[in-house]
Amino acid sequence: MPRYLLLSLVLMLPPAFAEQTTPATSDHDLAYSLGASLGERLRQEVPGLQLQALIEGLQQAYQNKPLALSQARIDAVLARHDEQATAAAAQSQVEQALAAEKRFMATERGRAGVRELSDGVLMTELQAGNGAKPKAGGRVQVRYVGKLPDGTVFDQNNQPQWFKLGSVIEGWQTALPEMAAGSKYRLVIPSAQAYGADGAGDLIAPYTPLVFEIELLNVAD
Repeated sequence: MPRYLLLSLVLMLPPAFAEQTTPATSDHDLAYSLGASLGERLRQEVPGLQLQALIEGLQQAYQNKPLALSQARIDAVLARHDEQATAAAAQSQVEQALAAEKRFMATERGRAGVRELSDGVLMTELQAGNGAKPKAGGRVQVRYVGKLPDGTVFDQNNQPQWFKLGSVIEGWQTALPEMAAGSKYRLVIPSAQAYGADGAGDLIAPYTPLVFEIELLNVAD
């Protein structure tokens, strides 16, 4: 046999050998894989689960044997678990939102020229004014742009607009009386002085601080 032909046959052996020795999927491997996948998910979603009770319920249901609990009890237990899981997820989201707000406000508080009011609103003068200041129950004429912490614009009014001071969010109610007509300020308003835990529809998520650039054009009683 020519040497080059023998070498070709040798090079072909490993793939052929691999094909012959690769085991087919067995019933055991399938069952084990399903169990491993289920176990991984349950470990993440339900830590501390009683595995013996899990196996007992799985075995009885799979083998169509009488169950140790009534269907009504099973439904009630699972419904209660879903409620607790939903509440825990919601609490986690709240905690994450509050932590993000705390970090954002701390960063903003460290900016040059920032003045903090008693309610936590941060004010930075962008343009001085020498006109009258708004009074409680009065009206204000403003131009403004409102942004989320990431810079997304959620509201903007380039045309002068009148508002009653008592009709705007609390952060505006405390900040605008500190401004003189003709001035322009950058306001950073904590969520508690804006839309709080409720948010504002799809535009503003709960516990979101807001950033405004407000130009106070005029005031009236």
